[in-house]
Amino acid sequence: MSAAIIRLEGDDPTLGDGLRGAWSHIGAILGYAAIAATVGLVLQLIRERGGVAGVILAALGGMAWNIITFLVIPVLVVEGVGPVTAIKLSAGLLRKTWGEQIIGSAGIGLVFGLLGFAVGAVGVALGVLAMSAGIVVRGIAVIGVAVIAIMVISLLGATLRGIYSAAVYEYAVGGETGAFDKEMLAEAFRPKRSRRII
Repeated sequence: MSAAIIRLEGDDPTLGDGLRGAWSHIGAILGYAAIAATVGLVLQLIRERGGVAGVILAALGGMAWNIITFLVIPVLVVEGVGPVTAIKLSAGLLRKTWGEQIIGSAGIGLVFGLLGFAVGAVGVALGVLAMSAGIVVRGIAVIGVAVIAIMVISLLGATLRGIYSAAVYEYAVGGETGAFDKEMLAEAFRPKRSRRII
């Protein structure tokens, strides 16, 4: 995220810049990780113990949490604030731009999710086929390669979501958006439609 912000501002970051950026905010990052883990645990408990209503409530809560915290990491990196303040600022930036649906992030997640699923399904199928044909070592190797490929796909997806998040943050605060077109980033937020009471 640090490297993405540096690049969006027109400089050429190095791996060291990214690592230094992460290390300089390690306290806030760990604090946010603890808060996110707690929220995830509470949502899991609601999902497990609330029946159908709990599943629905946990899904809605998870969606709301993801939207509210979409810009937390860029806020932590740029503003240098604590995790609670970063969550508030992230929510405020989304409200400021009337954000309802983060299209880009959902699109990246969908593409990489489907790609990971396809690679996993093909890898497991080929591995099981090889093992059932008596080629156990090759079957296990194929499944192992599929697992590694899924990990790489997940890492690439997370990286692209991070870069996109940094670009949306820069757009939201009126900064430079680098190679991203500002009109395209404006589409990251769908404006609320006015509601009429009939």
